Amino acid sequence: MDLELKKMGSVLAVRVGGEFDLQAVDYCRQEIDQKIRAEGFKDILFDLERVTFIDSSGLGVILGRYRKAREKEGKVAISNNSSRVAKILELSGITRLIPVYPSTSQALKYLARGVG
Repeated sequence: MDLELKKMGSVLAVRVGGEFDLQAVDYCRQEIDQKIRAEGFKDILFDLERVTFIDSSGLGVILGRYRKAREKEGKVAISNNSSRVAKILELSGITRLIPVYPSTSQALKYLARGVG
């Protein structure tokens, strides 16, 4: 698993690569939460372009950060997922809570304006 955290304006961009599964989630969760605390991010973008596999624990990291963002009146978006990951997101019901965009720029527009 590969993790890159990047500030994009007022948004924390979380770029995950490889397998987003049980072995990766503790590290991922700790790094994201530490960055949110340190820099006060409210809005989060999960870029899943390089994710090859995601399981329920990976979905749990996304949902947990969604809940934290909502507590701070922030928003979460997902971008660049493959058709395989898109199917898992849809079946899990996450897409009813978190909007999914084909590109990072579209997701950032949503996070900046709050429109879909």
